[in-house]
Amino acid sequence: MSVKDELIARSNGVCELCSATEELSVYEVSPSDGSAAQSILACSTCIEQIEDPKKMDSRHWKCLNDSMWNQEPAVQVMAYRMLKRLGEQDLLSMLYLEPEVQVWADAEANDDEEQAVTVRDSNGTTLEAGDSVTIIKDLEVKGAGFTAKRGTVVKNIALNGIEGQIEGRVNGTRIVLLSKFLKKA
Repeated sequence: MSVKDELIARSNGVCELCSATEELSVYEVSPSDGSAAQSILACSTCIEQIEDPKKMDSRHWKCLNDSMWNQEPAVQVMAYRMLKRLGEQDLLSMLYLEPEVQVWADAEANDDEEQAVTVRDSNGTTLEAGDSVTIIKDLEVKGAGFTAKRGTVVKNIALNGIEGQIEGRVNGTRIVLLSKFLKKA
């Protein structure tokens, strides 16, 4: 039985991260020996966003709320890495990984951190996931029908891997903000 056949049987023919049923392929969770135990069945959308952080769409990754509880270590590792990349500290704090799985997850996560994009506010201060920022200019939020007012504090920001952008919650809505209009609080 091939690795792909094993993964299809294990996952009932759906993406192990988002449950999509189309364009599925094997994704090796590095470092990997190529076995089914160290691979996942993933859709093309998940693989594209895993491999290119600039294409990450945080709305797509709401699926991690469910997949992080998967019993397969390879799926747990990918859920952990994506939650970390998205800056989802609340979900990460709920996720328990066995010690050997945690070591595996951190092995790649440490490599990602070295390649991560540095986001700076309007004053040149480096922003990190979980920081609080203040909006320095009234910003019209397209598609949401409101204006984010100057002086609004955005707490617990998330980095989305795109230079010059962060994500945060304003008026109860999660939006993308340009860092040039923010200062660290």
